[in-house]
Amino acid sequence: MDDPDLVLDARGLKCPLPVLKARKRLNGLASGAVLTVLASDPAARKDFAAFCEAAGHALDGVADGPDDATTFTIRRK
Repeated sequence: MDDPDLVLDARGLKCPLPVLKARKRLNGLASGAVLTVLASDPAARKDFAAFCEAAGHALDGVADGPDDATTFTIRRK
């Protein structure tokens, strides 16, 4: 897996803030760039899957991360 171009720490934020912040960061990245998001909201798994599908971004990875967070690896369309 590629190193991320940007890392967003959204731990402690509740739905929909992690997805909204990720969308804003992705808009500033070039096509094909990788954003890694750390999120602690339990709804984030469902939210990021739906967001990526709707926006056309690739959800390259979902893994358990530090401090009970989930790490999402998103590749911009």
